[in-house]
Amino acid sequence: MSTDKSNKLTRIGVFYDGNYFLHVSNYYAYVHKRKSRISVSGLHDYIRHKVAEVEGDASGYRHCQIVDSHYFRGRLNAKEASEKSNSLYYDRLFDDVLMKEGITTHYLPVKTSHKGQRHEKGIDVWLALEAFELAYYKRFNVLVLIASDGDYTPLIRKLNTLGTRVMLMSWDFDYTDDYGNERVTRTSQDLLEVVTYPIAMHEEIDNRVARDSFAVNNLFMPQQNITDKRTKAVPSHNKSNVIQDKSDNETVGEILSVKNGFGFIKNPPNNLFFHYQSVNGVDFNDLNVGDKVTYKIEKNEKDEDVAVDIELAQ
Repeated sequence: MSTDKSNKLTRIGVFYDGNYFLHVSNYYAYVHKRKSRISVSGLHDYIRHKVAEVEGDASGYRHCQIVDSHYFRGRLNAKEASEKSNSLYYDRLFDDVLMKEGITTHYLPVKTSHKGQRHEKGIDVWLALEAFELAYYKRFNVLVLIASDGDYTPLIRKLNTLGTRVMLMSWDFDYTDDYGNERVTRTSQDLLEVVTYPIAMHEEIDNRVARDSFAVNNLFMPQQNITDKRTKAVPSHNKSNVIQDKSDNETVGEILSVKNGFGFIKNPPNNLFFHYQSVNGVDFNDLNVGDKVTYKIEKNEKDEDVAVDIELAQ
């Protein structure tokens, strides 16, 4: 191969661990001070700029092109999704975003255990197999992996044998919820050691110099009022106890407070804590104090009652 890059494209393949990407996007939407989701188009633009920078490509951004991109995630089957208010709508809305950016989607059904817990199985193996096969046939110069799990380490080692340079885009963050539980997200050290370009995106975003750049700010979706996309519950001033009028231990209650990705539902004598990941069919940021919601009660890791499967009451 010629070493002259002046008239050659740097071919980039992008592979998303979708559940991880959603987790990161939720963090920036609900916990981080930016209070905004990550923009897929902005992220792709950032990738092109970053590859041009680390590759030392004098021809720059225009010669660094994403030629293939793939998104892998488990999701609810049609029956379960139809039982969640607006779940299918939001799934399809995000599918539209991915299609607009030319991203190929790969979904596996989420498995539900007899205890009602959902598990995502096989996504990392599927991503690894597809990434290696496509890197082999399409000869990416750089493969960008959006993930943090050490299970991808064997994939990176295989890609290294092909001479494919790997850029890992990952986020490390931690915070404490209102119950005092520390929530930690960390990237596998084994994974960081085998990639060509480890990019700590949390540092890129929060860096004092970089955070004011167009490329960084373009990573996030613009703030907008989307409350018209939901059915707004009528605030209630009734101070009585919650009403048990749903089957399968489902309860109707009232939002008492919402902040920083967490909230409480009025449930005398002890109000129930809930996490943004337990909200279905509506964006957490669109919940307001006084909204009527349906929910179920489960035990957390400290054997305390918490609210899950939260939806706006119809």
